[in-house]
Amino acid sequence: MDTRSKDETKVVLTRPFSIKSESEEVDYRAPNLIQRILSLFKNVRPGSDLTNFKLPPLFNFPKSQLQCFGEDVYCTGTNMLSRCNLSDNSVDRFTSVVAWSISTLRPAIFGVAPYNPILGETHHVSRGTLNVLLEQISHHPPVSALHATDEEQNIELISCHHCVPKFYGTSVETEVRGKRQLKLLNQGETYEMNAPNLLIRFLPMTRVDWAGNVRIRCPETGLEAELRYGPNSFLGLRGNHRSVKGKIYETSTRRTLFELDGHWDRTVTMKENNSGKLTVIYNAEEVYSGLKTPIVNDLQGVRSTESAAVWSELSQAILSRDWEKAKEAKNAVEVKQRELLRERESKGETWVPQHFSLTYSKDAGWECSPTQQLVPPAPIVVPLS
Repeated sequence: MDTRSKDETKVVLTRPFSIKSESEEVDYRAPNLIQRILSLFKNVRPGSDLTNFKLPPLFNFPKSQLQCFGEDVYCTGTNMLSRCNLSDNSVDRFTSVVAWSISTLRPAIFGVAPYNPILGETHHVSRGTLNVLLEQISHHPPVSALHATDEEQNIELISCHHCVPKFYGTSVETEVRGKRQLKLLNQGETYEMNAPNLLIRFLPMTRVDWAGNVRIRCPETGLEAELRYGPNSFLGLRGNHRSVKGKIYETSTRRTLFELDGHWDRTVTMKENNSGKLTVIYNAEEVYSGLKTPIVNDLQGVRSTESAAVWSELSQAILSRDWEKAKEAKNAVEVKQRELLRERESKGETWVPQHFSLTYSKDAGWECSPTQQLVPPAPIVVPLS
């Protein structure tokens, strides 16, 4: 969707990814994809860090990585986040948080990737009473911050992600460093969790999957969960595609309360250890059904740093499959960023994030804190009906 104001500010928003993204009718992938990918990496050594690797627009889909992080939170058919705060039972709240964590995974499309956000880029969207704000708070290395608040549900979400992609000859693994904190303020509970890694395999078969271990812990309830996303082998030749297995246990005794098994694109069941009772805690159809494309509610309120505005020309060119125009649009954004960098350096200025404070330590890595207690309503909204 292309939206312009009287002064020609342009905003391009595209529909969220669903379970069917790999086979749906809109295909952003270039022809002869495998040959193009192998040619792209022919001079890259195995083990190389691809953080600063520049992808031609042929390998982009029309979204920034900030938008992808945001969609994980605000694009959902069922409000899994509000469910976390409904129960009076701490165990039920914990299992709801585990289910919500699983619901934030989205299918990736082989052969295309989002844009790398520019320094200071923002993405601000509301869904009902949930307001979500993201900012690219560092460019070298790339660090993205998210703050979401829901005053009605009294829920706060803070996350800080630092993605490190590496090339391994026939595959790419993106390690998603950082942590996410979900705060149920009514309960005085904070849930901390990490994210799985993204595996992209070129040969002998193409596949994209989330893999690795995720740990969810809540000190206030004394509960933890360990989730293992498949496949088990790095190449994905063994293990179950899109599988998730794990357990919920007491932190102090390590006693397992529940065992988890299923697939994040289908259902996940929870088995109670004492009774053997099975319960479906996650159903992907509920999460992915009826996903709505965000719309502009207040065009004058859209920041110039908004992802959908920064990359509007490039996104429109990709949607039109005008690759020459796409190259020009992407280059224009990059040239402007280099000019801004030179200007700051000439003035001796250091760039400072607008909405977060950023710290780094060897043990904890990159961490961020929002500068505002509440995220204000956004000019871009997700329709509720």
